[in-house]
This record gives sequence, structure tokens and C-alpha cells, in this order.
Amino acid sequence: MSLIEVIPPARKPKLADMVVDALKRRIGAGEFAPGAKLPTENELTVHFGVSRTVVREAIAALAAAGTVQSRQGAGVFVMANATSAFTAIGGETSNKISVALNVLEVRMGIEIESAGLAAQRHSASQVAAIQEAWTEFGRLLKIGNPTGKTDFAFHRAIAAATNNPFYLEVLDALGSRTIPCDVASPWGTESVLTYEYQVGLHEEHKRILNAIAAQDADRAREAMREHLSRSQDRYRKRLAEQASDH
Repeated sequence: MSLIEVIPPARKPKLADMVVDALKRRIGAGEFAPGAKLPTENELTVHFGVSRTVVREAIAALAAAGTVQSRQGAGVFVMANATSAFTAIGGETSNKISVALNVLEVRMGIEIESAGLAAQRHSASQVAAIQEAWTEFGRLLKIGNPTGKTDFAFHRAIAAATNNPFYLEVLDALGSRTIPCDVASPWGTESVLTYEYQVGLHEEHKRILNAIAAQDADRAREAMREHLSRSQDRYRKRLAEQASDH
């Protein structure tokens, strides 16, 4: 008699966790600076479409993490040390290709396992979000529009599908500037903004998507490894070209 491994369904994110993640992203992006007052409880309930209980739970979690502080009768304020070490990573704006290679090395350490976990843990809606980001990339590419934001959205949707919030936090900290085909990236060059390059990216993304959708964790890891390794190779080639120019 064979034993069938039963994989428990992925935990559906709590509403409070979703509010926490959204507020942390806005704080990390500088929308709420250290010392700034957050919107009122009523404003947050309306904005997120949740109950006061959910908002209070989210604020309590942020306060416990040292991100915000509730002051009796005054409101909730962002703490001076709210930006974490992870967020500081995203502050790097050097246009040195060696920095881009360092970022890719960090991403490989995170995203290869992220792809495997996403294959094992994703919900139907999460794999649909990955599919939507992939489809939007293709649509923008076809009409000649920048694809950087949808490239990042694809990788971010995979991180979300791990159902481990720390994968998402680290990727958010690195930010969309780490996507070389984003025109806003300090490492975007003509060689990584070509149509042919982006077609290749789209095909690499498809292999990752198919492996995750098939719940094949090993194949998902390998597809992500291949994808990021190819980016490393392209940057190393560009770094060698720069060296030969001097």
C-alpha cells in the first residue's frame, strides 16, 4: 500500500497581516517619514475596507515590532528606527555594475528557494497573480512600453506565494531598481533594454511560472537559478567590456 503525502493548504493571509504589509511598504518607501503621524483609525478602516478590530490588530503588530508608537490622545507615529536594515539595502543607488552583481547574488540566495516554496505552498489566487504579471509583461513588451514594473511584480508575486512574509519584505527592500530592464534602474543599459533581451526574460519567466503552477518545486528552483544566473552572466560580460574600454 503506497502512502500519499498530504500537503496542507496554504494559510490564507489574515486581513491584519495584509494591512501590516501595506503600511510597512508605505513607511519603507518614505510615504510616512520617521516621526510622521499615521492616518486615523477611521481613515485606515475606510482605506483598507476592514473593521476597526483588524486595524487595531495591525497597529498592535507594528508597535510590537518597534515600527510605530501609539501616543494616548495624539495618535500613532512612525518610529525613528522604523526603516529596517533590509530597507537600507534598497537605498543603494550606485550605478556600478559590480553592485548590480552583488544584488543579484543576494537575490539568488533568496529567490531560488522562494520559487521552490511558492510551488509547494501557493494558493490558486497566488498562482493567478504570477500568471497575470507574466501576461502583463508580454502585453507591454508587444506595444513597446517599459516592462520593469511588471518584471518586479512577477518576482514579488512569487515571493508572496511562499506565504512567508519575510521573503516579501526582503524583495521589497531590494526594490524594483534591481530589475535591469526597468528604465529607472541605475544598472539599466542599452544591452539590457533591448527587445530581444526582454523576449528572453519573458521565456525564462514562463518556465518559472509553469514549474510553480505544476507544483514542481525542484524544477521551479532550477528555472529561477537559470534565470538569475543568465542575468549574472550578462552583467559580468558588461563589466569585462567596461574594463577593456579603459
